[in-house]
Amino acid sequence: MNDRKSRRRREPSMANVADVAGVSHQTVSRVLNGSALVRADTRDRVLAAISDLGYRRNTAARELATNRSGRLGVIAAHLGLYGPSMIANAVQEAGYDAGYHVSLVGLPEITHDTLRGAADRLLDQSSEGIIVAVAHREGLALAESLKPGIPVVVVEGVVAGGPWTAGVDQQLGARLATRHLLELGHESVAFVGGPQEWIESVARRAGWQAEHVAAGKRVGPELVGNWSAASGYEAGKALSRSGATAVFVANDHMALGVLCALREAGLRVPEDISVVGFDDLPEAAYFSPPLTTVHQDFAELGRRAIDVIVRALDGESRPSSELVNPALVVRASTRSPVK
Repeated sequence: MNDRKSRRRREPSMANVADVAGVSHQTVSRVLNGSALVRADTRDRVLAAISDLGYRRNTAARELATNRSGRLGVIAAHLGLYGPSMIANAVQEAGYDAGYHVSLVGLPEITHDTLRGAADRLLDQSSEGIIVAVAHREGLALAESLKPGIPVVVVEGVVAGGPWTAGVDQQLGARLATRHLLELGHESVAFVGGPQEWIESVARRAGWQAEHVAAGKRVGPELVGNWSAASGYEAGKALSRSGATAVFVANDHMALGVLCALREAGLRVPEDISVVGFDDLPEAAYFSPPLTTVHQDFAELGRRAIDVIVRALDGESRPSSELVNPALVVRASTRSPVK
């Protein structure tokens, strides 16, 4: 018995690994969690120290000793869309970087039963906190009513200053897009929005309207799509007959459809009509013409979401985060109107 106790006392710790590798405890944690943010040479040095020392992470023992599992959960819906998928990825990466195991539950739709079931699954995995990424109005209400007994942070469809939230300033992004077009000299800006049950679509529409009011301009025609390129194409056909000289489209996929419809109608972008999108898809720079659009910093959003939940786990009663500011990326799809 004494020999077994002696062997247990001599088992190497994560701190021993950090000392041998010449890195911080957090860097060792990042390597163990598979974070992509550790340099290759540093990872090799940590792995060599783990091998030399014979270190084995004992998760069960850590949980018993600290009453902390080191696990977080993410619930996300509509992962086939660019924004939700990028948010989920960013939150996972930020969680790994902070030393947590992160489990993702993707849902095809948000209902009371699917959300409750996802939360129960994450609780069964001993998750210390849950991050919910939903932009649908009904889904947000359900997320806010979820009471799993652990911290819950919402990262889409949120407003500035709200507790237990992190998000991107959608209205600001829409205002930047609209302001750019008005400052180029367009008298008004048309708008192709997403589904009105999506909170972010409503926020982008509000920003488009607010910027016209601030500039003393009348708003242009408004059309509604469903986030797809096909719906943008249908909106673009209507726009080609409207006489609009500028349009702000609420996401880049719809903007791609708009560009196609305008081209088929014989309209030149940007000579006849300027187009601005939203999201800054990796492909946006290769549209024809390259698309002016609004960039969302999803990596920063992920870091702020993890920061909020860590602060909650550390005892802060109503943690919150400032909204992440988006940025306008100007490319070749916009110019001053031809007189």
